[in-house]
Amino acid sequence: MSDEDDHKRTIVYAESALAYIKRNVLPAYPRSYEFWYTYCAGYNHGLNRAINDVLKQKGRVSTEEMQSIYGRFLSPNKLGDQLDEVGDKVSREVEDLVDALKMGVDATSDYGTLLERAGEKLKKLKDPENLEVFVTHLMKSTHSAVASNRKLESQLLESKRQIENLQSSLETIRYESLTDELTTLNNRKHFDTSIDRLTANAVESNRGFALLLTDIDHFKKFNDTWGHQTGDQVLRLVALAVKQNVKNGDVPCRYGGEEFAILLPQTGLSEATEVAELIRNAVMSKELVKRSTGENLGRITVSIGISVFHPEDTTHSIIGRADEALYAAKAAGRNIVKTEVDLPSAHTSDVA
Repeated sequence: MSDEDDHKRTIVYAESALAYIKRNVLPAYPRSYEFWYTYCAGYNHGLNRAINDVLKQKGRVSTEEMQSIYGRFLSPNKLGDQLDEVGDKVSREVEDLVDALKMGVDATSDYGTLLERAGEKLKKLKDPENLEVFVTHLMKSTHSAVASNRKLESQLLESKRQIENLQSSLETIRYESLTDELTTLNNRKHFDTSIDRLTANAVESNRGFALLLTDIDHFKKFNDTWGHQTGDQVLRLVALAVKQNVKNGDVPCRYGGEEFAILLPQTGLSEATEVAELIRNAVMSKELVKRSTGENLGRITVSIGISVFHPEDTTHSIIGRADEALYAAKAAGRNIVKTEVDLPSAHTSDVA
């Protein structure tokens, strides 16, 4: 997509954000602008759902409600707070585990000392009655040691369970940090990390990859006509079409707004074009129905631009060519796939 298109689209979001600030009589702080800009762009499904619930119930969003929703969905400290909380739990669990192990070691050491002394005492015992008392005392000590070991075993099993739960929490946090909530595709952060990794690997191993940039045609008009909730439905539909037409190892992402990016490792231009056509046709084949009314909203289409890695490429250059190809698809009438070969300064090799 060209800088001009980006300018037009983001200006619309900005103007809509300011309109919401005025309509809800909120202070025009940068945080207020970020809050409503994100709502208008539709990047954060959880935030949009929370705002829509408040608007439906009360007709406007107050400063307090805005701050509450911002803290839940936009606060830059949200992930850090989650990690700190899990980190504290891990620290406490490890401290308890160390204490339990220390107690177990002490108990085992005490029992060992008792056995050593008992062995020496046993040599001196001649009277059967004294021997019986001694054996009884030794059995009690043995039972006590066994009970202590069982308690330690139970504590270790519980600690293992707790640590597994904490590992699961960390994995959930990691997943959330790399996943787009609305579409459940990988998010922009994951895309940036993945394309850097693929580019570095391609330079070292000469194993190329392909990049597809996908944009929903006339999405802004659709969103304005039918509302953000129906717009979210469109985004999910396109995301589903993407998921159903990529394979394990591919990296489908929500690139931003109504744009999607798909990284195809070890894939050449012709194979990438086939994947793009599958996605384009899958989206176009589905009729969209508004859930709240059952109204048929027709079909939506996507435009797709493709580039492949070349030895002299950087992440910036390969994204740039895919973006130019996407713009060429838009300029050619939309609902079409264009590749870097269609650009004026085209690469012609089918690198994989």
